[in-house]
Amino acid sequence: MRCSKSAPIAIAGASRPLSDAVLTVDQMRAAEQAAMDAGTGEWELMQRAGEGAAQWIARMAAGRAVTVLCGPGNNGGDGYVIAESLARRGNAVQVVAPVEPGSETSSKARRHCTAQVATEADRFEPVVVDCLFGYGLSRTVEGEFSKLLEKLKESDCFKIAIDVPSVVASDSGEVLGPLAEYDLTLALGAWKRAHFLMPAMAAMGARRLVPIGLDLPRDAACLAARPKFSAPPSDSHKYSRGLLAIVAGAMPGAPLMAAEAAMRAGAGYVKLLSEHSHPDAPAELVLEEGQLAKALDDDRIDALLVGPGLGRDNTARDRLGEVLATGNACVLDADALHLLDRDLLGGKHASRIVATPHEGELAKLCETFGVTAQGKMDRARALSESTGLIILAKGPDTILAGNGNVRFFRQGSTWLSTAGTGDVLAGIVASRLAHHGEPLRAAEEGVWLQHEAARICGPAFTAGDLAKAVDRAVATFL
Repeated sequence: MRCSKSAPIAIAGASRPLSDAVLTVDQMRAAEQAAMDAGTGEWELMQRAGEGAAQWIARMAAGRAVTVLCGPGNNGGDGYVIAESLARRGNAVQVVAPVEPGSETSSKARRHCTAQVATEADRFEPVVVDCLFGYGLSRTVEGEFSKLLEKLKESDCFKIAIDVPSVVASDSGEVLGPLAEYDLTLALGAWKRAHFLMPAMAAMGARRLVPIGLDLPRDAACLAARPKFSAPPSDSHKYSRGLLAIVAGAMPGAPLMAAEAAMRAGAGYVKLLSEHSHPDAPAELVLEEGQLAKALDDDRIDALLVGPGLGRDNTARDRLGEVLATGNACVLDADALHLLDRDLLGGKHASRIVATPHEGELAKLCETFGVTAQGKMDRARALSESTGLIILAKGPDTILAGNGNVRFFRQGSTWLSTAGTGDVLAGIVASRLAHHGEPLRAAEEGVWLQHEAARICGPAFTAGDLAKAVDRAVATFL
């Protein structure tokens, strides 16, 4: 089977800025240690972090008084540096520190802080900065810290979290205590997993990165890169831009929805392979009725989409098996994910297959393939490693895993939480896959296009509205 050449081939992960790196706790500690081993002292790193964060806080405070909550570790030390920096700028500042600093560097930060320090907060100022605990939290927050965070949760002040909110486990996004709704979260040095994982990310508000001069690992997970499209070359035709075949099944609506999106996402030719008629199909969609095996025997096909509306009976399983037997690049969604197993997958061409499970489908795939990892990101990565598939685990926290890569995405519109939007995403990804033949890249582009189409639609759209906005989303990336 051929691959369309109408778009330049890009290597996944190449030329990505290190500011897009998303680190684990261990990777962050290693990056900080590497900086100190190279001659940058811990005090200097704390100064960079605190001063950089203070610049953002001063803008948000706009002259208002600020309360800084400081814990015993280096995150609390950052808080003392922030408080001193804000005081120099003229802000009224109070520091609340339930316990004394527990490290030499955080103790030094407190000694250099001229702001008044109290162990309890009678009241909060209009702006509150949470520096109680940083990215290394691993146990439930209790006692005086929990009470302070409960009070913060109930307050109507402007809330800013430093690095991650103080009850968040950085690697998993797990919530380990009373979690306030923050207006702004300032990531220090590098993004952490929790910045892009539910449930933590839902409470972080706007997220901004404060660089502190670390050399970040190039093999780390990262944010998915914004795509850049171009108009078709002057010698383009429908086949050079990619032919996508969508395999229909028992239910007509879902594959038609996917086709509506696919026709607008870049492929030059989209057709629906079906064994029954579709009177509601748009005129632009090519319908090919009849025996599936004959329809699949077409070497012009660049990619296949199967799953939306497929059904889960033996006939549906047979159709999925015929698709996988072609060896074509393909996208598996919806019912196909409930039918897929090792016998069908067969270990062949898996790296050319994008699976797009939601949370329940991801759990089903993990059960089928014996994956026992905990947490969405680790399950997606382990499933990809076990099967060879490209896994696009969709949802409010969408994660892409494949070929040893992990990509995170910023959250899209919450209005995407409506029936049929997954079919639209599958159609977009499949269209991009037919266009250039790169599964990981197609999945990245698909999420960006779906999110942009949702932005264009505004509130309260249907999946049909979303599909019809995909062409305008493409225009955003030209």
